[in-house]
Amino acid sequence: MKKIYRHLERFFEKIASVATIILGNSITFTIALLLVVLWFCNRDFANQDINDSFRDIIHGITFLSLFIIQKSFNRFSGSLHLKLNELVVSHSTANNSVINVEMKTEEEISELQKEYTDLAEQIKEVEEKLQ
Repeated sequence: MKKIYRHLERFFEKIASVATIILGNSITFTIALLLVVLWFCNRDFANQDINDSFRDIIHGITFLSLFIIQKSFNRFSGSLHLKLNELVVSHSTANNSVINVEMKTEEEISELQKEYTDLAEQIKEVEEKLQ
């Protein structure tokens, strides 16, 4: 059962990665923009209530915002990971297992978190003994 769960997790992580890349792509935004323009062109705003018109405009803007926010997040996340990787590599005593941690599975990240929690507790105990 645990093996099936692990395979499902990896599959879901791959789908999520692909979806993130697709939603943050400028071509996808352009297609979405064309869809919204076509949707607006086919709407009869003259015969609609003003509230319905505002609702349609807000839905279109919200839909396009999804793609803009995802693009911005992808850029920010990528640059942040590059900076952190550079800091880890430049420090001679750093643990290189955290380089490209964003590419690891959720299970591997949890294991690393446990290791660092244990390490922090050990350091705390040593500091308490020294005092």
